[in-house]
Amino acid sequence: MPEFPPTKQDAPLKLGYLVPQFPGQTHIFFWRELADLARLGVEATLFSTRPPPPGLISHDWSKEAMARTTYLGEIAPIPAVAGLLRAPWGDILRDILGEGGGTAFLRDALICLPAAHRLMAECRARGIEHVHAHSCGRAALICALARRMGGPSFSLTLHGPMSDYGPGQGFKWRHASFATIITRKLLAEAEAVLGPDLPRDVMIQPMGVDTQDFKRSAPYIPPKPGAPLRLFACGRLNVVKGHQDLLSALRILRDRGIEVELDIAGEDDAGGAGYHQALQAHLDGLGLGQNARLLGAISAAEVRRHLLAADVFVLASWHEPLGVAYMEAMACGVPTIGTDAGGVRELITHGKDGMLVPPKEPEMLADAIAALAGDPALCAALSEAGRRRVVAHFRSSLGAETLIEGARRAITSDR
Repeated sequence: MPEFPPTKQDAPLKLGYLVPQFPGQTHIFFWRELADLARLGVEATLFSTRPPPPGLISHDWSKEAMARTTYLGEIAPIPAVAGLLRAPWGDILRDILGEGGGTAFLRDALICLPAAHRLMAECRARGIEHVHAHSCGRAALICALARRMGGPSFSLTLHGPMSDYGPGQGFKWRHASFATIITRKLLAEAEAVLGPDLPRDVMIQPMGVDTQDFKRSAPYIPPKPGAPLRLFACGRLNVVKGHQDLLSALRILRDRGIEVELDIAGEDDAGGAGYHQALQAHLDGLGLGQNARLLGAISAAEVRRHLLAADVFVLASWHEPLGVAYMEAMACGVPTIGTDAGGVRELITHGKDGMLVPPKEPEMLADAIAALAGDPALCAALSEAGRRRVVAHFRSSLGAETLIEGARRAITSDR
C-alpha cells in the first residue's frame, strides 16, 4: 500500500480494521479504503479471522496485505480462559443467553472468545481505542465480546441482508458505538429487526471505488451495430450471482444471430472446486465453449483491463445489496446492465446511467444486451452518465471520512 502523508492536524487516530478472511477475491474495496485512511492520517491496524483459501488469493497486493494482517484465529485457548476468569463472565453469559439465539449463538460466542481475547490484548498493546468490523457476522461478535470484557469501542457495517450474518444481532449492535449501512433499503430492514438495539449513531455509507484508479485514459468508443459485442462480468461464482442466467442470455442472443463474446471473472468459495464446475458444465451444455470463458479469480489490475476492453458490463445477480462491481464498471465508463434486485436501484437509474432488468429472466436480459448492441448513442450516453454518478456519490474516500468521524465521536464519548 502506498504511504500517504497526513492531511489533518488532529492527534493521530489509531484504528483497528477487522475484515473476515482477508484478503479475499472481492476485498479490493477494503484495500482502497485503507489507503484513504492512511492518506487522512489514520494509523489503521489490519485484523482478520483467518486467511482465505489459496484459490481466492488473487490480488497483486495480497502478499503485502497478509503480511500486515494479524489473524485472530491463531491463538491457543489457555490465554483466553485466563482472560475470562478476569472478565465479568456471568454478566456476559446472561447477555448472550438473553439474546434469544439459542445454542447456535452460544456456540458462535464460544468459538469467538479466543479471538476476542486476542483482539483485546492486541489493541491494548498498540494503543488502539476503536475497532471497525466490516461485517455483522462473527467479526462483529468478536468485537462485541472484546468490548464486554473491557476492550475498545467498536463499530460495524451492514453490507447485506441481516439474515446472512448469523444469530445474536441484537448483542452485536447494542454494544456498538456506531454503525454504517450501505443502503437505505438495508437501514429500513435493520430498524425493523433491531428496534432499540440499533445504535443511535447510524450512517448511510455506500461502498465506493477509487475513481482515479478506475477511469479511462481515452474516451469510450461504442460498438458498431452488427459488430461482435464484448461483454464482461465480474463476481464470485455462486448461483445467486446469476452467471448461469447470463450464459443462457448469451445463447439466446447467438440464436438470434447477434455475435457476442463473454468473459466472467471470479471464483467459487472453494477455490474452483465448487460451483465453478457446475457453471462450466452449463456453459458447455449451451455450446458456448468458443464464446464464453470462466477466468477464475483475477487481480484488480486484470479486472480493470477487462473493463476497459469491454463494450458492456453485465452482472445478473439474483440479489445484490448494492454492488461494487457495478461501480467499477460505471467508473470506467462501461455501459452497465444490472438486475433490479436488492439495493441496486440506489446505484443505477434505469435508462439514465445504466440499465436494470428483473433477476432470473435470461430472455429480458438478452433483450437489454441486444438494445445496447444496436444503439451506439445509448451506449455513449450511459458511459458518460454512469461515470458521473459514481464520481459524485460512490468514491471510496467517502467511506474513510465517515469511519474517522464516527470513531472520533466514539472515542471521545468513551473517555
